[in-house]
Amino acid sequence: MENEDYLKINKDLWNAKVPIHVGSDFYEQKEFMAGKTSLKDIELHLLADIKDKEVLHLQCHFGQDSLSMARMGAKVTGIDLSDEAIKMAIQMNDELGLDAQFICADVYSSPEFLNKKFDIVYTTYGVLGWLPDMQEWAQVVRHFLKPGGKMILVEFHPFVWTLDENFDHVKYYYFNKEDITELEEGTYADRYSTIKYESISWNHNFSEVFQSLLNVGLHIQHFEEYDYSPYACFNKLVKIGEDKYQVEGLEGKIPMVYSLVVKA
Repeated sequence: MENEDYLKINKDLWNAKVPIHVGSDFYEQKEFMAGKTSLKDIELHLLADIKDKEVLHLQCHFGQDSLSMARMGAKVTGIDLSDEAIKMAIQMNDELGLDAQFICADVYSSPEFLNKKFDIVYTTYGVLGWLPDMQEWAQVVRHFLKPGGKMILVEFHPFVWTLDENFDHVKYYYFNKEDITELEEGTYADRYSTIKYESISWNHNFSEVFQSLLNVGLHIQHFEEYDYSPYACFNKLVKIGEDKYQVEGLEGKIPMVYSLVVKA
């Protein structure tokens, strides 16, 4: 597949999702604009005190996490493929009187649009699957980190992406053997939405992600797996606590999220 093909297909998909997500109960936009953070406990713990830190948020969507970090005193730059997402992020930043910066670019070309180094590169939840090449991604992460800087990744567990949408059977390869081209109907934030768009994604197993980061000279500081999702973004979930969801019938039996911190 040509590089620009998947970029255009996925950009169209995410542009269509933006207005639906902004208006959904899932993203609690009204509460966010009134001061509620979009960050969950996992990433808040890993971020800790980020006042005056330079933070690059890769694949920032329409900027809620970026702006949440700006509220914590960080100097944040957000990057996303979707120009509609970036437009919304800029609008929100202006309305909130914050000083975050936003750039429309895909991850791989982002060094062409931004000449700066950061204390933290941050990226979370449903991000890696939109990227075909983990080694190229790791090179981008390394490019943007200051000496001694760190990347914080919180992502859905690769085991989750092997299962069908109802968690009944293994449907996809655990390993990155092929691109996954599908017709998406609705969206995780609004399953009743009528949008239908093609999507192209990839599964990335742990060794592919970890070794790519090690290959560019980064050092693993932290790795943890979690048996819950902080988001109710899958089918058949039951709530077990505040911002904690597990698959009905598989409660506590499968990994759902992992976190990784690597240092330059």
